[in-house]
Amino acid sequence: MTSTARPDLPSADYRLHVVATSIRLFAERGYDATTVDDVAAATGTSRRTLFRQFGSKEGLVFADHESLLERVADHLADHAGTADPWTAVTDAAQLVFAHFAAGRDLAARRYAVVSQVPALRDRELVTTLHYQRLFEDYLRVERPAASPTRVVAYAAAVTAVHNHLLRRMSRGDDAATAAVLSAELGRLRAVLSAD
Repeated sequence: MTSTARPDLPSADYRLHVVATSIRLFAERGYDATTVDDVAAATGTSRRTLFRQFGSKEGLVFADHESLLERVADHLADHAGTADPWTAVTDAAQLVFAHFAAGRDLAARRYAVVSQVPALRDRELVTTLHYQRLFEDYLRVERPAASPTRVVAYAAAVTAVHNHLLRRMSRGDDAATAAVLSAELGRLRAVLSAD
């Protein structure tokens, strides 16, 4: 099949289907043992289409981060010039957490796969840095008088707290909730913001 989307599924739903199927296969068979051809067969598409849509086998695992990074950037752009950019950053982190909490089973499978494959762990670290950099760049523009060290500390702390709770949630910890994240980010806001 050479089409880029199945006719019975909208494009975004089809991408989610491909991601969920690939992660399921990686979890069941092992990342290295599962080929792109296996994913193509299981999703009813072609190898070529998968590479065109996702770029690489790793891209199948991290596909939703591309759209999430765009959503975070849009969120921050929508809050440019607001009185409280520090909270705009914590709200953006909560937006990412909500995405993964809504697909908790998929997040758990992805965590299991990523934790076993060094190349995927490295890619996850790079992806995390992209979020942190978005936060830093936004705060530098919105609060140019703020200490650069404080801006970096805040962006790094927000990212670290988010990732810690996301990993706990992905491992099945029912205490790692959006409410806990919100409370912890509120504490960071109180201690580290420079307003």
